[in-house]
Amino acid sequence: MSDDTLFARIKEEANRPDPYPLFAALRACPVSRQDDGTYVAATHAAIASLLHDPRVSSETLPPADRPRTGNPFQDWLVKPVRDHITDTHRPFIFRDPPDHDTLRAAVMHQFTHQRVQAMRARSHVLVDEILTKLGDARTIDIVDDLAYPLPVTVICELLGVPPEDESRFHGWATQLATALEPDTLNDAELRAENSRTFETISDYMQGLIKEKRANPKDDMLSGLATESGEGAPRMGDFDLIATAILMLVAGHETTVNLITNGMLTLLRHPEELQRLRADPTRAPRVVEELLRFEPPVQFRTRKTLCPITRDGVTIPEGAPLVLLLAAGNRDPEVYAEPDRFDPDRTDNRHLGFGGSLHYCVGAPLARFEVEAALVALSRRLRNPRLLADPPPYRPGSALRGPKHLRLAIDGIDP
Repeated sequence: MSDDTLFARIKEEANRPDPYPLFAALRACPVSRQDDGTYVAATHAAIASLLHDPRVSSETLPPADRPRTGNPFQDWLVKPVRDHITDTHRPFIFRDPPDHDTLRAAVMHQFTHQRVQAMRARSHVLVDEILTKLGDARTIDIVDDLAYPLPVTVICELLGVPPEDESRFHGWATQLATALEPDTLNDAELRAENSRTFETISDYMQGLIKEKRANPKDDMLSGLATESGEGAPRMGDFDLIATAILMLVAGHETTVNLITNGMLTLLRHPEELQRLRADPTRAPRVVEELLRFEPPVQFRTRKTLCPITRDGVTIPEGAPLVLLLAAGNRDPEVYAEPDRFDPDRTDNRHLGFGGSLHYCVGAPLARFEVEAALVALSRRLRNPRLLADPPPYRPGSALRGPKHLRLAIDGIDP
């Protein structure tokens, strides 16, 4: 297999259970050009350098192009205006400074230490409630029974989204997560579906924001919709809608994968599962190693604003660039025995939450949720066994995790 087609192999569903040999092959060349013109950075040093390089842009989404309706008024007057609004008010993970910095600052103004700590305690309560409701079950699907309902409940409570609306936005979130997949750019049908989904969830958020302004409560969305505190100017409506959608989708999609990848890894390393059961204070170490060993976000896409030379390769201006975070996380130049799961590592400079300006806003929250889930699972599940290994995986290669993780158990302890 030639080096210029390795990334295409990573995107194939057949390689979803174990892409790491392909990552290792790509690391042989820190920056490589693929046959479709994409450049891939695969070593820790190359990725870290490009993450911090201001000549690398996060504005990678193609111009909005809503499907035509056949109605001249809609297609020639309304559509161009709505496409322009979408292009100029992207979620902030797809924005560069100064817009990115302004929007992120407004979010962080609401993402207070008090709110995060409250949700830390709440996560433990929610996990125990979820497991208790399973009663005398002898099988459990980690995804459907815990890894999905926990972060969805947490982000709904944090934002102030009615939990009874979960059935509505579940499908929307799954659809919009495909925007992180590189092949979306070349799939007209998928882009059209994403446009329709974005319109639907935007209408939902617009109604919810209107309600928050009329009846504000102590939640993040109310704060974003009504406050303009010092150093945190109030967002315009279009940016607020895009930000609310981003937080709702990103606030649970990646955490689902991290919990599921985490339990799968612990079941494959039963000695570590037992150590966590005996000593729950190991949870932070376990989660940090999981972020290195099986990160929920395998890579992110960027583009270059001018030619950039790195490790002897010149990336042209405007070229698509993939930062292969999961490959950097197993770089033997940085980690001893990188393919070994070892929560006792003393120097774990992982890229599990990205880095630089776009370091994950919700990283503290995700850590708390995963700690709570894995501690409770290790403590309360009696004799958990995998029913399928490898399990079935979700279709995405950028956001990687099992679609289901079914276990046989002898019961659930109180």
